[in-house]
Amino acid sequence: MPDTLVYRDTPPALLPLFGKALLPKKGLSGADITLPQLCAELLCAHTAGDNLSQYERACGFRPGNHIPMTWPHILAFPLHLKLLTEKAFPLPLLGLVHLCNTITQHRPIGVGETLKLDVCLGNQERTSRGIEFGVITNASSAGTVVWEETSTMLFRQPRAQAGTAPNTAPPPLEHYPNTTQIDVPESTGRRYAKVSGDRNPIHMHALSARAFGFPRAIAHGMWSKAHALAILEQQGGWQPGPVKVSCQFKKPLFLPGTAQLNWRTEKAGLDYQLLNARGDAPHLSGQVEWL
Repeated sequence: MPDTLVYRDTPPALLPLFGKALLPKKGLSGADITLPQLCAELLCAHTAGDNLSQYERACGFRPGNHIPMTWPHILAFPLHLKLLTEKAFPLPLLGLVHLCNTITQHRPIGVGETLKLDVCLGNQERTSRGIEFGVITNASSAGTVVWEETSTMLFRQPRAQAGTAPNTAPPPLEHYPNTTQIDVPESTGRRYAKVSGDRNPIHMHALSARAFGFPRAIAHGMWSKAHALAILEQQGGWQPGPVKVSCQFKKPLFLPGTAQLNWRTEKAGLDYQLLNARGDAPHLSGQVEWL
């Protein structure tokens, strides 16, 4: 059983963790990398406060009696960062790629409700792209799990080390009947960083993004998912009960930029995708399933 880092009602401070994230990792040896079993928990995560209101405004959610479905991800972010910067964790944080995210909400969570958050690393798999693993988060209320999330991360490695699976062409891009345009200001990355704590330099300014190979800053993937959800929740046919929302992150959304969200409604849920302004390349694609 893994050792668990326990926090009572205050998560770990982010600033020291950002400092640790900049330190190089030593002794990476390809096939020999095995991720340790690391877990952390926050016993009393408070869902209300000014930060929630700022988050709703930054992502486009309408204020209400229930928190946005993506808000527990923000509450758990300090625990995520703590585990990914632990000395025992062998991979460099700034070298990780967020591939996909799946959230299951078993019931709406009330504003002001206190949650217990549990985070663990797991599901390590070696693929043709490198090492993939999951950051797995559960949120409980009064002893019952009400929210679950898995964020799948990738540490890229040369194909010779990672496997021999051949390249496959992506499926043809399908366009859905419902579409709305999204204008994303240059300040989006900084506004989201302020309320989420995620201050990765690739999201903050063009200058800092260039240091990591991007011509301009790019939007946070979880901002894109949250903003898409904020729009979809306002459409007719959205169901307020148990729901599972998944997405796969594709091409970066450069800031400032214009994108288009399009979707189609099915009996069991809906399919959605965030495309570039021309509508010929996806920033993300995903599914909503009513449970």
